[in-house]
Amino acid sequence: MKQLFIDRYFSILFLFTLIFGVLLYQTIGFSYTDELCSLALFLFFLYVMLKTPDWRLNKAFLFTLGVFAFYTLYSLRIGSNSKTGIFNDLVIQMKPYMAFFCVYQLKPVLSESRKKLIREVAVLFWVAFLLPVGVISLVYEKIFEIVMRHSLYYGISVTVVSLCYLYCSAYTWRNRMIFLMLLSLGIFCGRAKFYGFFALSFFTMLFFANVSRFKLNVKNVSLLMLTFGMMILVAWNKISYYFFQAIMGTGTVDKDMIARFVLYRTFPEVLHDYFPFGSGFASFATYSSGEYYSELYTKYGIDNVWGISKQYHNFISDTYYPSLAQFGVAGIMLYLLFWVYLLRKTFLYYQKTKDSRSFVIIILIVGFLAVEGTTAATFIAQGGFFVMMLTGLILSDMRRQSQSCR
Repeated sequence: MKQLFIDRYFSILFLFTLIFGVLLYQTIGFSYTDELCSLALFLFFLYVMLKTPDWRLNKAFLFTLGVFAFYTLYSLRIGSNSKTGIFNDLVIQMKPYMAFFCVYQLKPVLSESRKKLIREVAVLFWVAFLLPVGVISLVYEKIFEIVMRHSLYYGISVTVVSLCYLYCSAYTWRNRMIFLMLLSLGIFCGRAKFYGFFALSFFTMLFFANVSRFKLNVKNVSLLMLTFGMMILVAWNKISYYFFQAIMGTGTVDKDMIARFVLYRTFPEVLHDYFPFGSGFASFATYSSGEYYSELYTKYGIDNVWGISKQYHNFISDTYYPSLAQFGVAGIMLYLLFWVYLLRKTFLYYQKTKDSRSFVIIILIVGFLAVEGTTAATFIAQGGFFVMMLTGLILSDMRRQSQSCR
């Protein structure tokens, strides 16, 4: 009975988050949908936990909670911002981890009928919403601003819909090609990082979709190198701009990109000055550091930069990786450790289940978030919460299958 309860209400929350937390998030203009979905998932998780006295929390989850507790106390100790700003940033930074670990711990199971419903909703929004917006953008580019505020969110929505279709469908050649067709719509967004992710997805579906048949030979190594090369090629301008010119302090700066450029350039200084635990919550390159304006921007002389100033800080959280300066070198290592943990679990479960679909989708999700982090805070903003819910769901599926293989 408990499992039926979890499955039913999780599927409702999952579908609600997909529609209102991703697809219609910017269209409706209600900016707290993410927080409401996050709160609903956490309360659901607590309810199930309290109803199951012998339920043991995942050790990695407990460790993650401990890390956030430490950084909260550390931020309060060094006064990285006001208490309100610190706790506001704490909630935002924790969301993707809570999404993953809560779902992974709940172990929900989506029935075939519920998967069919999610698949149909995904296709419906692709046909009735995303496709018309993409076609109209060919003659009227401002349609992205009117409907979704920015082309970035269009690319994210297309990606999420495509991943949902792939997860909720049989892992056949036909469905993999449909996935690529659905994903190709994102090319309309004109974002270099989307082209990089599409290149990864294209080569994966064509050459590496069946992981069990993968062999480390000259042909496959060449294809892997070609895939990586294509990703670098289509995104090279942005990689060169942010990771070389910005950090080295060279190159000309476009007004629309100056905030990211400056944040990347200042990032190493913050890491150095606040070694090893960083500058603390709500202090640098996050929404809260702008809303509760951080003194660090004045300290590093960037408080007059367009998009970072106290009067106009709309671009202060326009990227993710520079915000890791808040956690320092130690925090960056812990961030990487989380992804190592996730990928290690995926690989270990795959060895038992041989579930190529789950393995491939998680690899694509990791690639998607890795690319997005260069020029957007997707991991902790629109789309990130849902994608991490999906990751927790997939890994939970793999764990259940691996246990049945014993």
